[in-house]
Amino acid sequence: MPATPHVEKHFTSTESVRDVVIGMADGLTVPFALAAGLSAAVANTDVIVTAGLAEVIAGAIAMGLGGYLAARTDAEHYAAEEKREHHEIDHLREREIEEVEHIFREYGLEGDALKSVVGAVASNRQRWGDFMMRFELGLERPDPKRAPISAATIGGSYVVGGLIPLLPYMFTKDIGVALQISVAATGAALVCFGGGQGAFHRRQQVKSALQTLLVGGLAAGAAYWLAHLFG
Repeated sequence: MPATPHVEKHFTSTESVRDVVIGMADGLTVPFALAAGLSAAVANTDVIVTAGLAEVIAGAIAMGLGGYLAARTDAEHYAAEEKREHHEIDHLREREIEEVEHIFREYGLEGDALKSVVGAVASNRQRWGDFMMRFELGLERPDPKRAPISAATIGGSYVVGGLIPLLPYMFTKDIGVALQISVAATGAALVCFGGGQGAFHRRQQVKSALQTLLVGGLAAGAAYWLAHLFG
């Protein structure tokens, strides 16, 4: 009987998950803290909803723009480093060959095997450049479409996270009831989000969930206390 093929399963969408984490984490905590703080200072849920929605929109735009600029900066940095590596390959060939040899020696290659592998890498200028970018500088070629995707992912996640603490204020005029529901809904969302984040990164889910809940709770508690103190 043929051996059962070994299939490795690895999570590869790290950039998308990172963007969701960035947007959702801030989207849950910042509007939640704002709504909780205003609950101690105003008597009308309409004010909280208006201020909260304005913050969500502004926050989503700012976070999305930040993600876009970060992705563009990564792409520009990669292009600049790639240009430098190709210049060194063209003008400092012997030194670059020594660097390739050094990299492979760290993996245990010596003698004819080392010469053969180094020769294969150096036989193609583009492949050589890609190799140096990855194994010397630790850089992966960025997706040219990454910037707008990152902006949309972060901004969208911020909106989704931000609406959760605000929805209770949209459906009731009683600030006390709305605050209680908002606390419960946001707390549950923070726990689920933190646990999911821990699962994606293969960390302890309970610990990750509690840490996320603690951060959100501290932010909202501080905002509520300050608004109550000065309101």
